[in-house]
Order: sequence, then C-alpha cells, then structure tokens
Amino acid sequence: MRNFTDRLIDEIDKYDNPSCIGLDPRIDEIPTFLAEAAMKECGVKPGDISNAAWAASARAIEMFNERLIDATHDLVPGYKLQWAFYEPFKEHGVRAFEKTANYAKSKGKIVIGDGKRNDIADTAEAYADAHLGVVGLVTGVYVSGLNEDALTVTPYLGSDGLRPFIDVCKRFGKGIFVLTKTSNNSGVEIQDLMLAENHGGRRVFEQVALKAEILGRDLLGKRGYSSVGIVVGATGNTPEELRQQAKRIRELNPFAITLVPAYGQQGGTAKDTVPAFTGEGYGAIVNNSRGIMFAYQREPYKDKYRSEEFEKAARDAALAMKDDMRNTLKAAGFRRWV
Repeated sequence: MRNFTDRLIDEIDKYDNPSCIGLDPRIDEIPTFLAEAAMKECGVKPGDISNAAWAASARAIEMFNERLIDATHDLVPGYKLQWAFYEPFKEHGVRAFEKTANYAKSKGKIVIGDGKRNDIADTAEAYADAHLGVVGLVTGVYVSGLNEDALTVTPYLGSDGLRPFIDVCKRFGKGIFVLTKTSNNSGVEIQDLMLAENHGGRRVFEQVALKAEILGRDLLGKRGYSSVGIVVGATGNTPEELRQQAKRIRELNPFAITLVPAYGQQGGTAKDTVPAFTGEGYGAIVNNSRGIMFAYQREPYKDKYRSEEFEKAARDAALAMKDDMRNTLKAAGFRRWV
C-alpha cells in the first residue's frame, strides 16, 4: 500500500499545482436550475418537507459537485469535502458525500474528508475505520467504508485520540491532518496559550505540531513527508505573526504536509501560504472552497458567465489560483516552482 503523502505529492507534480478545491455545498447558493432539476427528478414541489424533499436536496448537491469535478479535475490533485455541509441532510447527505467522493476518485483524485473527528479507544477506532479503513458487515465481510484518502482530526484528547487513526493510516495507506493552528480569530484563546515548563514551555499549537511530528515518524514516505499532516490556516493573526508562527511550526515539524485553508474568500493570499512550504517547494496543499465553487456569483466571473455556466467560472477561478500559487512560490525562490 503506497504512502498517502507519496501519492499526494505525485499528484501535485502531475498537475503542477499545490492547491485543492473544497466542495462545501451551501444549498441556498446552488443555482436554481439545478435545484429545480433535482426536485423534478425526486417528484417534489416547493414547500414539500417529505423524505423525498430531503433526497432532492442531496441530489442537488450531487449534481452541483459532479459538474464542478467535471470542469476542474484536470487542474487539481484533489478535493476537500467538508462534512458539515452534507450531514444536515441525514442519510441522503451521507450518500451525497459518498457519491461525490467516489465520483472524484473515479477521476483519479485525492479526496480529503474534513470532519475534524476525535475520540479515544473504541470510538476513535470506529471513526478511523468508517472514514479511512474497513467496516465489518453482519455478513462477516469487511469492506471499505467512506473511503476517504485522508481525514482532518482534532488533537484535544492527546495521543490516545490520534493513534487509532494513525494505525489505520499505516494499514491502508491513508493520511490524517491534525488541527494545529486554525484560521478563526478566536483560535488564539486556546492555541496561543503558553504551557508550563514541565509540559514543554511551548504554546499549545507548537506542542501540537511537535506531537504530530513524533507520532508521524513511522509514516514517512519515499518523498520525505509523513502521512500525519497538520492544518495551519492562512488567516487569523497579523500577516507577520502568521509568517513567524508558520516558520516555527515548520521548525518543529519539518516532515508534515500542511493543509492550508482560508485562501480566497476567507482572506488568505498565496503570499500568506509561503511559510507552510519547505525549502524544495513541497510540504503544503492549499485549499480554496467558496472562491471556486461560487465564483460565478462574483466579479470578474459574474458578468462573464450565467448561473447555468457556474462550472466555467469555477474552472477560471481554479486556473487563476493555480497561476497565483505557482507565481508566488516561484517568486519566493522555491526550486520546485522555478
């Protein structure tokens, strides 16, 4: 079973692109023509609250995602699916997530599940098996569950909450991304707290980065990176603070792939992501969700494309991000992008 990071870096090289697209479908922003098509297919009308209406909502998500994937799969190494936008639609939403993930994988894409899961012992094992491993059926057969390539996890319960995921990663060639320094403003309330000297004397996010490095040493791939990655946001503090924090995180954990959210609509820029990359120009995958998914709603794409052509706007936005990232990394002197 190939190491997850080796597969991811190979895909980054293949598409010459260190970015991925987030598929976070907001039902009220899906173009009306798709919502109407989904309602017609499921036999429901406006105002319906039957089970079929829930199914139609999930079907609209599937249709939206598939068109986005069709328009962009030749540009990016993979997609990040945020569970929060699928789970509200009950079993239909889970099915939409699964169908979207499988559709992306049918195009050869890496799929990252953004679920921020965590627990201990049997519960953590159950999460790990469902998302990354295999699940036992009453028939006595073990089969792949949701079959994501990687999953975001939280470190709050310590190594007991991470090891079950790491064990599954070893067995099945999967990966995890440990929340380390997030892009929300209030993250500093906990993540920037200073630990006592007998606990390292570091800030919480620094300790998380170091713990991820220690736990990930057994999952190093041939390309030199561990399948235990980290999440470091591109916004939250001042730009200079972000750069210094990212630099410190990289010092403590030189082998992690950093998943960088918050590019685009959330205010992060390509320049903000530079400290997440290593000396060669690898070591990070930068995500953009709303800025690509709903590009058709904003300039310069709004005047160029109708809502029925939303995927064309998404493709243009994905190309713009690819060029922005490559040019920025080239200007920063990373050998891979020169």
